[in-house]
Amino acid sequence: MPAGVSWPRYLKMLSASILAMFAGAEVVHRYYRPDLTIPEIPPKPGELKTELLGLKQRPSEVHTSQQ
Repeated sequence: MPAGVSWPRYLKMLSASILAMFAGAEVVHRYYRPDLTIPEIPPKPGELKTELLGLKQRPSEVHTSQQ
């Protein structure tokens, strides 16, 4: 058996760890309360607060060094 324990003890520990994982996920979900609504019209670029502002579209001109 894994880790040298009996099947009943292994199944108890497995079920306890899965239960703790689900309970923790539920607590985090209730604390942060995610916005699960889907807008009918997608937001325009820049309207989304989760966008990285430093990664905007760069100008298409690329300057190369000539040697």
